[in-house]
Order: sequence, then structure tokens, then C-alpha cells
Amino acid sequence: MIYINQVLQYVVDSKRIRIIEIEESHAFIVNIDAISSMPKKELYSNLIAEIQQGELLVTSDPFAKVIKDSELTSRQIQKRDEGWSIIQRYCIEHMEALLQKRGREKKIKEIADESGASSTRIKKLLSRYWQRGMTKNAMLPDYSNSGGKGKTKALTKEKVGRPRRVNINNEYQTGINITEEVKVQIEHVINKYYRKKNNYSLKDVYNFMLRDFYSDRYKENGELKYRIWDANRTLSYHQFYYWFKKLEDPKKDIQFRKSTKEYELKNRPILSNSKSETNGPGTRFQIDATIADIYLVSSLDVNKVIGRPVIYAVIDVYSRIITGLYVGLEGPSWIGAMMALDNMVADKVEFCKQYGIDITPEQWPTHHLPEIIIADRGEFEGYSVDNLINNLNIKIENTTAYRGDLKGIVERKFRTFNGKVKQKAPGAIQKEYRERGDQDYRLNATLNLKEFTSLIITMALHHNQKVIDKYPVEKEMITKGLVPTPINLWNWGIQNHTGRLRTIDRNILRLNVLPRGKATISRAGIKFKNLLYGSQRAMEEHWYLKLKNRSVEVVYDPRNVEKIYIPHDDGMDFEACILLEPSQQYKEDFLEEIVFQQQLRNELEEIERTNQIQLIVNTDAAMEEIIKRAVKNKKQSYNQPTSKKAKIASIRDNKDVEKLLNRESEKFDLSPDRVSESAEVIDFATKEKVDETPPKKSPSRLMQKLKKKRDEEFGKNK
Repeated sequence: MIYINQVLQYVVDSKRIRIIEIEESHAFIVNIDAISSMPKKELYSNLIAEIQQGELLVTSDPFAKVIKDSELTSRQIQKRDEGWSIIQRYCIEHMEALLQKRGREKKIKEIADESGASSTRIKKLLSRYWQRGMTKNAMLPDYSNSGGKGKTKALTKEKVGRPRRVNINNEYQTGINITEEVKVQIEHVINKYYRKKNNYSLKDVYNFMLRDFYSDRYKENGELKYRIWDANRTLSYHQFYYWFKKLEDPKKDIQFRKSTKEYELKNRPILSNSKSETNGPGTRFQIDATIADIYLVSSLDVNKVIGRPVIYAVIDVYSRIITGLYVGLEGPSWIGAMMALDNMVADKVEFCKQYGIDITPEQWPTHHLPEIIIADRGEFEGYSVDNLINNLNIKIENTTAYRGDLKGIVERKFRTFNGKVKQKAPGAIQKEYRERGDQDYRLNATLNLKEFTSLIITMALHHNQKVIDKYPVEKEMITKGLVPTPINLWNWGIQNHTGRLRTIDRNILRLNVLPRGKATISRAGIKFKNLLYGSQRAMEEHWYLKLKNRSVEVVYDPRNVEKIYIPHDDGMDFEACILLEPSQQYKEDFLEEIVFQQQLRNELEEIERTNQIQLIVNTDAAMEEIIKRAVKNKKQSYNQPTSKKAKIASIRDNKDVEKLLNRESEKFDLSPDRVSESAEVIDFATKEKVDETPPKKSPSRLMQKLKKKRDEEFGKNK
């Protein structure tokens, strides 16, 4: 329901309007924030709908003030009375026509002629009359300069509730009551400003509310400014805070100010625990990785720092025992997760022995497959996860992004590990950011990877024997006097619950967790990643000759390209393929390095491709030029040809002649080409010059025959 003279405010742009008339299905409104505004016709039903949808709010009338004439100047009273006189005498009787857009300008001009005022002045007076409440005081020149600025105003209705304690000029401020309209305003500013990513404080939101609903707007030098009403006409911050707490929705506030993930991670109610989702050991394993808060050194040179290692851990949800562990430099990635899964089914006695730690099977009895693995989306999306599901019947549950709380057990264990490392080990990260002058903890790195792994294994063995705080112990456990340590809970669960534990050959697990790819078969061998492999089975079954199966699925380890494996159809065995001689140069490389080299080669060939095309074009042009000259020479020396038969018959003789001519030009002369200077020979007896000119050498018989044959041919052609 809306009423005449009511003020409403739009949510989107905070524009305020006043209802100046209602007739049947329409209402006339004016914009009270504009410098001047003429009435607009709106459907009554549209306004009601916008109010119901929260797009339009009922707000306080900024011009509803009690103004005493004694507080006004004579000039203000004079201007008010003059304007009011014109409205009363010339405009009220024509108000119906003035509300309509059509004919309004004509009617204003008639009023101007009748009253002696200009049309602009009539428009200004009408606009002020409609905008400021259609009262006599609406004709005051400017409310910002009138009304007893800074003085306490009398209210038409006394405020309820605790009186304010601030005393100004021997009068206590009163304020306003929190009506339903004010509650709607408070809820509006909470939604608009508080529940946003800007993270405005409550004080900021309160200030925004005063600006939007309890202020006068004016322009100064073309810039919109606000003048907040005095305290008697506004709600206090304590009132705002009180109603904010009553309207507060903590879940919605966190979701809008932070994120839904933040709420789910840190603020959601915790009404259950991880154990409630299991019915014994092996039902659910949690796997996760973290980068350790420590820097390590090289095993080859203790003066070389190699960075921070990655820790992968697999933990049984029911018993909290660590079932798999990997400490290395792989990851966080599928390779690191694969190593943790491999350790999950490994004999822990042999595993610990590799690091100089002797244990009994009872100290770490886990070497089993679970029913479900809870993991991050990163490592366990794609890769060989399908093999775990289809071949080993392990279900994979991927947590949503940024929800480490869904793997809370393993996440908590990482915090414990890192905390212990910071207390004991040199090279540990002591704080997130170093201040100026602090020692660089990286320079203190002392442990190598093997030594750090021994450290983590020691902490894992301690964890398996440690009492678990706040574990939901069953009544039967208490009756039996069971201390809730991971080892005791593991053994109890196996004996008293339906366990989901299964064992598997370690090679079969590796066959299922290693990445897979397609290899092609050719006469050169089994080709995978541009490397050539061979196998005994391929030779016996003549794969390289028959070439019936053009491709075959293989399993490979990216860290060792010397071998690939062809799984058998039953999934329980495999055929090993060895790198052949043409590809032996890559046997020490990782697959990533080989792929990089191949990409580099392709890039170099692509760069050279333009030059190669240019070379081909130039070569073709040179060949065409040679042929063109030969054709031209043939045409220039063209004589009457012999018969085709004679031409063919003389090929052998022509070849012999040409061969002899080539031999003359191609023959080797190993002696140096030296030409001796001419010297005079004097007869010793007569003292006269002797002519030593050698006689001309007669041509060889072969050359004579060639010339004769050439002359005969020449004579025939004449």
C-alpha cells in the first residue's frame, strides 16, 4: 500500500521519489533528488510490485521537519510567502492539468501571464512544492541554509527506549524509533554493503545507511555531496548494532563476505567425525601431500642445497595408522602419489631396513589395499585411476577444491610432522617471512634426502604407538582395557570388525598405477615416444613381419625409459620390452628430457623450413637454367639428323669416343706443373749459341684416328 506524499527509494541507484497524487490505477511521482522535477505517471501496480520484490523501499521524508518561524530570517519568510501565494492563487485550481505531461507547458505559460511571473519561476516553484512535501515551508529558498542548523528540533512523537546521554545546549538528543520501515532499511544496507567481498566494517555500513537514507543531497562545483541530518532525526550506531545482531545470519554473512568454501572449511558445525564413515581397518584410506618446512642438501655434496622435499602419507581413517609413506622430490604429482601407493603395499620391515632402521612386523603391520581412497582432485583425476577402480576394485573419492578439512586426519599429521621438524632439524623454516637482519635458515641445511626420510620414518613409528586424543572409543574397547593407539586400534579392528583389507603382489599394483600409452609396431621395432623397443614375445610371434596389430598398449615409468611393459590380457602379468640399439643413447634420460629434445628438434626444423624451401626453389631454378642452356645450344648447332636407326646404332661408338676424350681431361699427373725458364746453350768449342728447340711431337695414333673419324662424320653431314 502506498500513500500520497510518501517517499520511496530505489535499491539500485538510491534514487528517491515522492507520491504526489493517486488516481485509479495510476500514481504521479517526482524525483526529490533532482534539481527540478516534473510529475511522471506510473502504474500503481508496478510500484506495489517493486516494493514487494524489494526493489523499492519506504524511506524517511528528508523534508519532514518542524521549522519555527522564529528561527527563520525575514528574507526567508518573505520568499516563502511570495512563492506560497503564487501556488495558492494560480496553481492549485489547475493542479489536475499540471500533473499531465500533455498540455503542461501551455498551462504554465497561461499561469505565468496571469501572475506576472516568468514561466521558469513558475516551474521552479511547482517543482519545489512537489519535491519538498507540498507544504508552505516547501517554498523556503533552501533547507540547507534554514531551519536552525545545528539546533535540536522538536519531534511530533516522543522516542521510546533508553534516552541518549549526550547533552547539547542543556537538551538531551532524542533520536528516532526503529519502525518497520527502518528495519527494512537496515536489512537493505546489510545486504548491499556488509555481505560483500569488500569486507566493510559495521561502522562503515552504518555510515552508508546515514548517507543513503538520512542525508540531504546537494551539488557543489558540480559534485554531488551529502549533509547528514542531525542526531535527533537519525538512528544511533547502538540502535543499528542492536538490530544488526537481531537480523544477523552468520552463515550467510561468511559465505557472502568470504566464500562458501571458507564457511565449509572453518565455520560449519562439526556434528560428526571421520570414524563414523568406517566400519573397520581398510574401509577408508586418506592420502595427501605436503612440502616439508625444511631445506635439504645434496647426498653428493653437503655444501649444495637442493630445496624442500615432498612428503606423501596414506593413513587409515579407522585406526589412524600410517599405511604408506613417500619422501622425495617428486610432486606433488601423480608420480609422488604412485610412490606412496607402492609403499602402501610394501613390506615395512624391508622398507625401514633400507634406511638403517630395524623393526619387527608387529611395529608396522600394514601392507594392504583399502576399499576407498580419499584424495585431492589434482593427482587422482585421470592418469591411472581407472586401473585402480576397474582392476583393483578401489573406489576413489576426490575432495572438492580448498577442502583440506575433508582429509583432516592426514592434514593434521602433516602439521605434527612439520612442527617436530622445526623444533629439531637444522635448515627448517622457522617463520613465514624473514625480517631484515634475520639469519637465512637455508644456509643451515644439513640433512640429505635419505637422512630426512629416516627422520620421517622415526616419527611415523612414534605416531603408530602414540595415544590418540579425543578418539571416539567404543564401549567394548574400554571394557577390554584397550589404549587407543593406531597399532592397537588396527589390530582390534581386524579381530572384531569386518575388515576390508586385501593384499596384492607389488608388481601387479605397479602395473596398475604406472601411466599407460600406445606403442606402434613396425619393422624397426616397437615404437613408443619415438624410441624403439624389442621383446622376446615379439620375435617369437613375428610381430615385425606380420604387422597385423599396428598398435599395442604399454605401461611405462617416466623415470626409466630403458624398459616398457606390455600387460597381458589377464592383467596379472606383463611382457618386458628392452630399448633397442638405435635408441640406446637415451637410456639414461628421463622421459621429460626426451620429449623436450624432440620438441626442440621439431622447433629447429620448423625454423629451418623456410630456408629449406628457399634452397629447393633456388636449386630447381638452377637446374632449369642448365637444361635451358643445353636446349638452346642444341638448337643452335642443329644439323640435318641421321636416320633414327643410324642414330641409335652409333650410341656405342659415340660413347667410346666421348670416353677417350674424358680420359684425356680426367687423367692424373702427379708431378708438379713447373715451367723452366728458357736458357741459352753455348757450344764450348766454338763459343756460339746452339739452337735447342725440340722437334714437334707427332700426334699419337689414337688421336689421329679420332680426328679422322670426326672428319668422316663431318663429311657425311655436308
